[in-house]
Amino acid sequence: MAQSPFSKSIDLLLTRRFGTFWFSSLLSNIGTWAQLVAQPWLLLSVGASSFLLGLDAFAMGAPVMVLTLVGGVLADRADRRRVIALFQSIQMLCPTLIVVLLLTGTVRPWVVIALSLVIGITDALSMPSFQSIVPSIVRREQIPAGIALNSTQFNLSRILGPAVAGLLMSGAGPVGAFAVSAASYVPFIVVALWILPRGAAAAGARSAFDAQQLVNGVREIAREPALRGGLLTVLAMSGLSAPLVTFCPILVRDALHGDIAQFSITVGAFGAGGLLGATGLLAVDPDRDRRPLSSWFAAAYGVVVALAALNPWYWCLPALFCLAGIAMTVSSAAANTLLQSHAPTRIRGQTVSLFMLAMRGGTALGSLVTGASVSLLGVREALLINGVLAVVAQVALGRAWLSAPLPGPAA
Repeated sequence: MAQSPFSKSIDLLLTRRFGTFWFSSLLSNIGTWAQLVAQPWLLLSVGASSFLLGLDAFAMGAPVMVLTLVGGVLADRADRRRVIALFQSIQMLCPTLIVVLLLTGTVRPWVVIALSLVIGITDALSMPSFQSIVPSIVRREQIPAGIALNSTQFNLSRILGPAVAGLLMSGAGPVGAFAVSAASYVPFIVVALWILPRGAAAAGARSAFDAQQLVNGVREIAREPALRGGLLTVLAMSGLSAPLVTFCPILVRDALHGDIAQFSITVGAFGAGGLLGATGLLAVDPDRDRRPLSSWFAAAYGVVVALAALNPWYWCLPALFCLAGIAMTVSSAAANTLLQSHAPTRIRGQTVSLFMLAMRGGTALGSLVTGASVSLLGVREALLINGVLAVVAQVALGRAWLSAPLPGPAA
């Protein structure tokens, strides 16, 4: 009797290498989400405006637009163990420094934003190597299950991280959340050094950096309508819909008069929705065309953003954020699976970097523009405009993307 996609996913999770990687990533992401919940609330508490809140998100995401393609080449040509260990270690110093500043009472908005820029730079250079781990440790037919499982742990951390942050912020204050974030880097760095062999770059790719190779790889991906459509769908979703999460603290505090506990619950609901979406993807046939899933759920995300902007009751907000988490996870994971399954293996790292560029770069630009809109119009008005534009963009993109032929499997 043939195994179901869900059973195969469970078997993959129970393997030593993938299971250890999954668990260490979960711990690391719990710490990251604890910081991501604590940081905007900390900024607001030290007098930051809505524009500075958007600027902080921009500082963390903007380096992706400049450096992620370089990170993709590093993933294809350099020792991924060293890339991950170096940049994750630098990242770990950022929450550590904020802990020191909080203990000495010298934290300022500009310092937090500057450290977000450091995190953004190290993320841009190391995340393509991180994202390339799953295809490196599983067989090609297991890539969809591996990506879905990875998305599952990420969204589980989106539930646990805000819960941890809410407890710590209510008790020890923000210093506890940032301390947990700093400590969470250690297990992931250790496991990454163990799980990846020395010289873990693409076969035959160990040579000097070649800018022309970078350009050629981007052109090769952009020439495929199906791959290009996936990237544009993710870009539109992250630029127009993702600011809902960035400006959640202002929506909760100013529009709905909530507190840090309600903010943590709302962000945790987003993670719960993401976990539901990722779990649902485990049951999808690996051979199924994932473009309709990505396109339809991206449009649904825009609808939820508009509804959240119009919603007058706090008790409805967690439910809407849960739906947003489902839509975002299904859309982005489906697009990521399509890209990694159909892009040529020799440029998989660059393909991942383009996905990151669309996801993180779009969020950075969207947060900056939305921050200015919030300052001028108000949080509800700004998010309503974003939601309407997101639906229009996804409908227009979907018509062309869904009719394009799929390339063959990655070779």
